[in-house]
Amino acid sequence: MPVVFLFLEDFFMKRIKTFLFTLMLLSAVPALAHYGMVIPSDSMVMQDDERTIKVSASFSHPFEMIGMDLEKPKVFSVLANGKTEDLLGSLKQGKVMAHTAWETDYQIKRPGVYMFYMEPQPYWEPAEDVFIIHYTKTVVTSFGDDEGWDAEIGLKTEIVPLSKPYGLYAGNVFRGIVKMDGKAVPYAEVEVEYYNAENKYEAPTDYMVTQTLKADADGVFIYAAPKAGWWGFAALNEADFKLKQGEEEKGVELGAVIWVKFEDWKTK
Repeated sequence: MPVVFLFLEDFFMKRIKTFLFTLMLLSAVPALAHYGMVIPSDSMVMQDDERTIKVSASFSHPFEMIGMDLEKPKVFSVLANGKTEDLLGSLKQGKVMAHTAWETDYQIKRPGVYMFYMEPQPYWEPAEDVFIIHYTKTVVTSFGDDEGWDAEIGLKTEIVPLSKPYGLYAGNVFRGIVKMDGKAVPYAEVEVEYYNAENKYEAPTDYMVTQTLKADADGVFIYAAPKAGWWGFAALNEADFKLKQGEEEKGVELGAVIWVKFEDWKTK
């Protein structure tokens, strides 16, 4: 075989090996976690605070600040003082991380605990060959009344707080119990991620963008947040139903998501 062909064969084989090795490395990088997000402008409304809060609903990779378009949710409501109020009609289209999101202005009229939550439209994720539905909630307290912060909304799957989901200092622990159809999920996998809202933090490695832990046999998990800000907890489970993508039936990932804000001390 002529020398020139041997050289070209060797050249292209090296390139192919490099390409395959690169693909192998990329596949070894932890995948970015998806999060439904329901974020209020204030989680603790005090007497002297603005009584109208803005609540936004979005879908993203919150630490990496990579947004995804969110269709108008199937359900967007608030549970307060034992009553559920449908807020779907009040939603206005907006932008979070340069992608379609939804928001509403909500007036806090009386003391109590306000649980805002959404059920999104199923999101098809071709990279994982699965639909994603994240039942997402957050809790706002107002005017000194904080009874009922551990109440269950009754979502298909949800994280029921065992620690107050507000009024936490950075470094405090948050405890919750993962439920599906009202029953605890033993050893549920829970992903934890920081909302890097100002996009000024970088994880030491890709493995630390999303942290993962397991609930115990009773579905209870615990996590100490190292930094002030919003933290998302997502408990992921496979649905007991499938959805159609084209002519095929595909699996569904159900996420029970709760967003909790941790605070720093204030100086006098």
